[in-house]
Amino acid sequence: MTSNKKVGISDINIYVPQAKLELETLIKRRSEDNPRLARHLDRALRVTGQKTIRFTDVWEDSATMAAQSAYGLLKDRDPVTLANLRHLVVGTESGLDHSKPLSAFVEGMLQRSGVEIPESLSSFQVQHACAGATLSLLSVGGLLGMSNRSAESGLVIATDVAHYETETTAEVTQGAGSVALLVETSPRLLELDLSTIGLCSKDVDDFFRPLGSSTAKVKGRYSMEQYWANLESAFLDHAQRIGELPSEALEATDFFVLHTPFRNMPESAMNVLLQRHLNLDEDQIHGFLAKRGFYRGVDPLARVGNIYSGSMYFFLASLLNDRFKEMGEQIVGKRMLLASYGSGNTMIVYSARIAESAPEGIRSWDFDR
Repeated sequence: MTSNKKVGISDINIYVPQAKLELETLIKRRSEDNPRLARHLDRALRVTGQKTIRFTDVWEDSATMAAQSAYGLLKDRDPVTLANLRHLVVGTESGLDHSKPLSAFVEGMLQRSGVEIPESLSSFQVQHACAGATLSLLSVGGLLGMSNRSAESGLVIATDVAHYETETTAEVTQGAGSVALLVETSPRLLELDLSTIGLCSKDVDDFFRPLGSSTAKVKGRYSMEQYWANLESAFLDHAQRIGELPSEALEATDFFVLHTPFRNMPESAMNVLLQRHLNLDEDQIHGFLAKRGFYRGVDPLARVGNIYSGSMYFFLASLLNDRFKEMGEQIVGKRMLLASYGSGNTMIVYSARIAESAPEGIRSWDFDR
């Protein structure tokens, strides 16, 4: 049984905690306490491009942030839309319980807040480092595509707290936040191509958060190299599936959105890809990406930090917001390439097109707030 339904994202809502810390302040304090750290932390700031990190308040965790982003997405929806919600899925690596999924906590909080979530739905959690939300999105998209009821929808939430040991270079890449996605057939924002997804997965030891630990451990340079290599492999798989040469696929793409553990990571990954498959030099690469709004899309993440599974979808909302301001209605129909990386590891590359009604949805956002 196959389906020709268009499936994708109809709306996005972001929640980031109010608590924040300027990294220059953090580095100054760490260097005062341990002068030997100063050089390493200054270099980490240059490599990552980070400026500010967000962190949870004492009453916040991954579940409350997920509920906040979902509440903002659903609170003004009509009763029919809510009644047709069929799937509630959370992608995270910051779970609260070894058994109970975050989706169950979110369902309860939404219901107690007056959002009439039905009980006739699937509720589960997906964990694969930073790729959990993408795996959730593709799962829900596939389920909706095969359903015999076109009005059904899904709620996919990415929520995470990135926390590292103090007095390490990884500390500057902390962050916290949640992104909620409304997934539907005949989507109003972004139409996904589920038939040509490019994949690459390996058993790689680049990132860990052992059971019982609230802090993660990362092999920084090694993890970056794995990101670059897996992006190329998954991209080549995707290009083969759409029947295009890698150079053709890159040239034909209007916008690129990548997983962003820190501001400069997707830029470095695109540099490798464009140099290898389009033979561009540094200036040409900058022009290629600037023309597509890449830098303006990723820049806001420098002031939020790493939100793990949600970072790519924060980038997506940021880029759509910026490109709509720049292009207006001409944004419709533009082709987008999205690349989601999860340490340990997996890379998922898929394409999408901006839906006809996208301008109306983006216009309703208050992204700057």
